[in-house]
Amino acid sequence: MSKTLIVILGPTGVGKTDLSISIAKHFNTEISSSDSRQVYKEMRIGTAVPEEDQLAAVKHHFIHTHSIHDYFSSWECEKQTLKLLEDLYKEKDQMLLVGGSMMYIDAVCNGIDEIPTIDPQLRKEVMEQYEKDGLECMRLQLKQLDPVFYNQVDLKNAKRVLHAIEVCLMSGKPYSELRTNSKKHRDFNIVKIGLNRDRAELYDRINRRVDIMINEGLIEEAKSVFEFRHYNSLNTVGYKELFEHFEGKISLEEAIELIKRNSRRYAKRQLSWFRRDDEIQWFHPDQEQEILNYLEEKI
Repeated sequence: MSKTLIVILGPTGVGKTDLSISIAKHFNTEISSSDSRQVYKEMRIGTAVPEEDQLAAVKHHFIHTHSIHDYFSSWECEKQTLKLLEDLYKEKDQMLLVGGSMMYIDAVCNGIDEIPTIDPQLRKEVMEQYEKDGLECMRLQLKQLDPVFYNQVDLKNAKRVLHAIEVCLMSGKPYSELRTNSKKHRDFNIVKIGLNRDRAELYDRINRRVDIMINEGLIEEAKSVFEFRHYNSLNTVGYKELFEHFEGKISLEEAIELIKRNSRRYAKRQLSWFRRDDEIQWFHPDQEQEILNYLEEKI
């Protein structure tokens, strides 16, 4: 396995973009994004998409390639990213995978179970039922279709509940029977770099980044997609809080504070997830030379 996938991961706001561009330049290669929201072209400000000069400095993939009206899952991410890597490894020895979406990174590095593609009409019908009858009704339906997964899933997570129902209806089998959780073989090496900062430093960066987003027009961006707020892609920190403000439930000041709080909580969840992976070597984002030395040694 002469090819290498360099994974740059870490919590939101830690500083992955600048460092990943430097590393990509060093190895004369390209960047594949593993951010589950930067893929949507309607969500530029709230997802902290790299600036135009950054995108021009190194070729990026899966940035603004889809619409919020498109279906893009961790399974699609695995399939499309592996196809991209296969093509680029014909010319490149190294590629970068950069982001903080835990499920997407796991999908590319470890693989996920081959769940059937959901028919768009079926997805629409399940969503309409959810909007009409509520989450409790969908939980009861899942309990009937797949009692095993019902006892495993976070029943407060509507996305997981609805997806399991979709799979059950599409395949005619319980979702739990299709989940093997077995690690798939990859014909390239994987080196994982984790970025982190002191908690106070990280939280301050997150708070300041939210203020910058507001100043850059996040409120107007959220208004432009408000009518589609029931989409899963928009169940996202930075948007859902502003949607509550638009609905008159909270003030703008409260919405902004909630965005900051929920962003910090998301960063904490990301770090908890990543720390379970002992393949990750951790660095401060300022340790660029140390990271390059480590990568050269590993490669």
